Formats: sequence, structure tokens, C-alpha cells
Amino acid sequence: MIREAVAADAPLLARLLREAFEEYRGRLDPPSSAHDKTEEVVLRELKDGGALISESPSGAEGCVFFHVKPDHVYLDRLAVLPPYRGRGVARALMEAVEARARALGSTPVRLNVRLALKDHQDWYARQGYAFLSYGTHAGYSAPTFVVLQKSL
Repeated sequence: MIREAVAADAPLLARLLREAFEEYRGRLDPPSSAHDKTEEVVLRELKDGGALISESPSGAEGCVFFHVKPDHVYLDRLAVLPPYRGRGVARALMEAVEARARALGSTPVRLNVRLALKDHQDWYARQGYAFLSYGTHAGYSAPTFVVLQKSL
């Protein structure tokens, strides 16, 4: 089941992000900000958009944040806990954000993927996302991520 996150879910969302992104600690440059997510940060992000949580009878499986922009919906921090990967959780969360974008009038969905995570780029390509541009984190002189977009 996928449900809309509320402010009371901030501790859960922060935990899901930290646990799902733990495997990338020390592997990404710059390091992922997901490692430092706090309830306060999550609350700010919920006010700037929203989040969805995937749950089963055994508990929370993953989450995704989204932010409605003037010309697109930004899909942010798709996170699935390791025991639930490969079961369609990520796809269901992504499709829920896409449904939100369609409800807004077929707004395209955009997301960022680190250059170092080629397998993630390939997975999004299989879901219909295409290269839009390169992006560079602050303080870096060369691109560190790609921006992908799916037109709905």
C-alpha cells in the first residue's frame, strides 16, 4: 500500500532514508545528504512538496519525495530498504509520483542520478526516463549527476 506521508511520519522518513542510503556511504563524491537526514530536515522537505510511503503488513518498505515545480514534478530520494528491493516497491512509488504529475496536467517528471550509479541510470531508462542534462554539485568543476526526464 502506498500512502501520503504526514508530518508525524518525519521520524520514519528520516530513518528510511538513512537506512536505504547506508550502502552508498563512502562510495559517492560528494557524499549523499541522505546520511544526515533529520526529522527537522524531513519536515522542511514535506512543506516544500510531499512524500509517499510504501507499507506492507510487516512495516514500511520505502519512500519517495516529490516537489511540484512550475514546469515539472521533481522526484526526489526514491528509497527502498534492502530487504524489499526487487519486489516492485521502487516502481510503485515512482508510478505514484507520475500519477500525481498526470493529475497536474501531464507535467513531466524529472530526477537526478549520480554519474557513479550507472545501474540506477539504466533502471530509470527502462522506466522511460531519458537524459535531459548534466548537473554539477556545488564546489565541483565537473558534472556529478545526470538529470533524467519522463514526459507523461
